[in-house]
Amino acid sequence: MNQRLIPAMALLVCSTTVGVSAAFAQGTCEKVKELQLPNTTITAAETVAAGPFKLPPGLVPSIDLPAFCRVRAELKPSNDSLIKIEVWMPAEGWNGKFEQMGNGGLGGSINLYSLASEMKKGFATAGTDDGHEGQGTDGSWALGHPEKVKDFGYRAVHETNVAAKKIIVAFYQKQFKYAYFNGCSEGGREAMMEAQRYPDDFNGILAGAPAHYWTPLMAAFAWNAQALSDSGSFLSPPKRLILENAALASCGTQDGVTDKFIKDPLRCHFDPSVLLCKAADSDTCLTQPQLDAIKKIYGGPKNPANGKQIGSGYEPGAEAEAGIPGISFASYVFGAAPGASLDAMFSTSFYSSFVFENAAWKFTQLNFDKDMATTDAKVGAILNAADPDLKAFQARGGKLVQYHGWNDGSPSPLHSVNYYENVAAKMGGVQTTQEFYRLFMVPGMMHCGSGPGPNDFGNFLDLVPAQDPDHNIFAALENWVEKGTPPDRIVATKYNEDNPGKGVSMTRPLCPYPQTAKWNGKGETSDAANWTCSALTPKADQKTRRD
Repeated sequence: MNQRLIPAMALLVCSTTVGVSAAFAQGTCEKVKELQLPNTTITAAETVAAGPFKLPPGLVPSIDLPAFCRVRAELKPSNDSLIKIEVWMPAEGWNGKFEQMGNGGLGGSINLYSLASEMKKGFATAGTDDGHEGQGTDGSWALGHPEKVKDFGYRAVHETNVAAKKIIVAFYQKQFKYAYFNGCSEGGREAMMEAQRYPDDFNGILAGAPAHYWTPLMAAFAWNAQALSDSGSFLSPPKRLILENAALASCGTQDGVTDKFIKDPLRCHFDPSVLLCKAADSDTCLTQPQLDAIKKIYGGPKNPANGKQIGSGYEPGAEAEAGIPGISFASYVFGAAPGASLDAMFSTSFYSSFVFENAAWKFTQLNFDKDMATTDAKVGAILNAADPDLKAFQARGGKLVQYHGWNDGSPSPLHSVNYYENVAAKMGGVQTTQEFYRLFMVPGMMHCGSGPGPNDFGNFLDLVPAQDPDHNIFAALENWVEKGTPPDRIVATKYNEDNPGKGVSMTRPLCPYPQTAKWNGKGETSDAANWTCSALTPKADQKTRRD
């Protein structure tokens, strides 16, 4: 759910390029402004010279780019809509493909870094602010604006797709070969919504850590924030460390391999009760209120009136990991103090503006009985992307690749597992589903990236070679769409301190669910070559926490 400053997707171009005359492209960019499109005003079309391009404040101040055509437009599909988009097109070396980038958090801006980095690799790219401007944790724009909620929910991404394709064709005077969507977090929800609601928009979709069970996720955010809402139940950093260490002592060794993360959480039955203080409180144990809070977080939100599960809980093993601010487990679940977590911020913003339309509403007020039905009735159909019927997307020849970290503190990783199983049940089984949709669960990864496990596979910071479908998940998607070769495994890398300059700690294969990686029993466990994708543990041995 984070408003990303650096995108969690490293998407690079394939080797075949479609040439375009630099003179033609550079000479006609400004004329794109004359293009007439329904409900669309092109506000700017300008040729940007090659060189450093200054980015909005963030982790990356600028990026060196080739010359390109930058188009800005405003879309107004309703009387209360104002969807801003940008389309960036390389003047030379276009690869003949269109790649639309997803958003983060509650939207509110266009991620220019993602447009720039992908355009630099040869793609014509596009992005949207989702129909409003603001910070990624601010939902105040939704208060009293149901049409803007629809724009955020599904309309902005689709309308951007329609307009961007026409702009690209007008500029290059030729059709693109393939259209792709790439997003993580909120962008992952957008990706899933596209596959379900607009199956003709894209040939290939990459969906990372999708917030597609939106209303259960917001309930989980409020549930976690309430559980940790006072100083007595809140876990300090030392408490989180003993919790993580205890989880790893319980489940960090599986199939004869000991890791600093839990390889297969579905086979982990860690009980934090072993940490209950026997005497006075200290940093080496948990008090009863702290134990109760962490059990609630692991278990997920429930209706107190009937005990019904509202949404999935979270997995142990990365409670103390700092990671990258804004995507770590601790940032979402714990925060710096009670009520200061991203969980608290997002849930307060969502319910106050989207549901109750009361700016003074706080997460502490959510009633997990009566308020759930109210929420689903008002915005569930607009924001949830949980429809397992992907027959239209499959029939159109679309390919969907999804990934999710097992230690994600934003959308529960079980949301992805549950959805995949629902699709398989709807579509005639796993074998049929694997023909067009594959899910890769990532051990030890947090939200979209980072974490103690092998967390880099072309999803973050462009560290993985572009044209290697064995190591780059977007290249694997391209390979599937364009050559018909499905990804049977993707090798993920863990760098020391998550810094490529400090060397590789390990490589491990990511396997298409329901397979998991198993060590062959010979060779270094840090080398992916010594691991094989094999069948998942029988369900009888798995946990039963499901939505």
